[in-house]
Amino acid sequence: MKKEEKSILKSIYLVTLLMFFQLSISFGKFDFLPIILGLSSCILIAYSYFIISRFFPAGDKYLLILSSFITQFGLVMIYRLNSQNPVRAIKQITFFTIGIAAYIFLVIFLPEIKKFERLRYVYIIITIVLLSSTLFLGREIKGSKNWIQIGRFNMQPSEIAKLFLILYLSSSIKYIKNFYDALKESIPVFISIGLLVVEKDLGAGLIFFGIYITMLYIGTSNFKYILSAVIIFLLGGLASYFIFPHVKVRIDIWLNPFAYKTGKGYQICQSLFAIAAGGLFGTGLGLGYPQFIPEVHNDFIFSAICEEFGLLGASALILLYILLVYRGLRTAIYAKDDYSRLVAVGISSMLAFQIFVVIGGVTKMIPMTGITLPFVSYGGSSMLLNFICLGVLQKISESGWKENE
Repeated sequence: MKKEEKSILKSIYLVTLLMFFQLSISFGKFDFLPIILGLSSCILIAYSYFIISRFFPAGDKYLLILSSFITQFGLVMIYRLNSQNPVRAIKQITFFTIGIAAYIFLVIFLPEIKKFERLRYVYIIITIVLLSSTLFLGREIKGSKNWIQIGRFNMQPSEIAKLFLILYLSSSIKYIKNFYDALKESIPVFISIGLLVVEKDLGAGLIFFGIYITMLYIGTSNFKYILSAVIIFLLGGLASYFIFPHVKVRIDIWLNPFAYKTGKGYQICQSLFAIAAGGLFGTGLGLGYPQFIPEVHNDFIFSAICEEFGLLGASALILLYILLVYRGLRTAIYAKDDYSRLVAVGISSMLAFQIFVVIGGVTKMIPMTGITLPFVSYGGSSMLLNFICLGVLQKISESGWKENE
């Protein structure tokens, strides 16, 4: 297995350096900074892999390998989008470094996940407090009041709340014996989703619901609970459409974006133009016009990748995501207890739904949501939370695979 992992890592180093080298010659003069960023990324990946494989060989190293490779797509595109002022790229590689450090820290120091099972009320209280905090302390960015500013830094409490929601559901689902129990344990989840709707964070609300129904079904295998939850969610969504103007605007733009192409629909229209311009093979790195898409470095970065890497490049990225989610689900299969298994399922479903919601939004498959593409979009809180979640998965994979050896 180590030979396969090292062979894959060599390919990742090669592709990463080639992408950054292409950036260094894309703008008319040779730029050393992309080379430095590429080499720094490769050294960071190699060092973190050495630590994990040398001292913690039992777990699934592909969680680290795949997520690190996916991150390189984001670093390359963020530098490309702001080549004249590479501050964002430098910040992003800093976020990547902090995320890797958090990942390794959890693998080294985190006890077995099973020991945290009894804290379910603590988890849901933290979840609701985090989501409520933006109502009083938050600032509105891009129409959503889901950010808190601490000094010069912005953070999204909903990113942290996802993990605590997963921990709550993992410990509470075992108490569901009938429909009344299911309703009682689900009330805090719907309160959380309601808070997100009020804060105009529709994407996070959709992801919370996706995590909830996936874990509920895996934990109970009762389709009636899922059907009831979906009905409640649809009724709530319908009510939100008539009560909250921002929900109606999102739906209207989704149904006919070109009717709003000079206003609120401008972003999605430009996204569709960029994807179409990329075609099968793309325009080439540095040769497209992704700057026409507002906030392209955040939730619309996938459109930029489609334009310059083409359908083939975008499909390769999606395939990497599928493999990462698969490794998470594989970790759940090998987990040695139900609580760890549900945590692994929750983290895997969180990643899967977030990827679907972002890609679905920029391609007009579903309404726009304004959330980040995991490991690719610019942002520190998202990067850190995702690597923390993978660190938890790595810990579960270690204990589970040791048990099955």
